[in-house]
Amino acid sequence: MARTRAIITETERKYISREVRVSENRRYQAISRVRDRLEELRQDVSLLEKHHPQLLSELREIVYREGFEEDTRL
Repeated sequence: MARTRAIITETERKYISREVRVSENRRYQAISRVRDRLEELRQDVSLLEKHHPQLLSELREIVYREGFEEDTRL
C-alpha cells in the first residue's frame, strides 16, 4: 500500500523544516494549508468522539505519547 500523509505532505514537511530552499511566501502557504487541515481535524475528532471512541483513543495515544517516534502501524 502506498504511503499517505496524515496532516502534512512530504513537500510541506520540506518547506516548513527548511530542508529545501523556498521563498518565505511558499513556506507561509504550506503553514497555512496545515492550519486549515488542523481545523478539519477538530471536526474529525468531534465525529470520532460521537461515533467511534476507540479510534479517537488511538489518535490521542499517537498525539500525546511521550517521546513520539514514528509509528510503523500508520
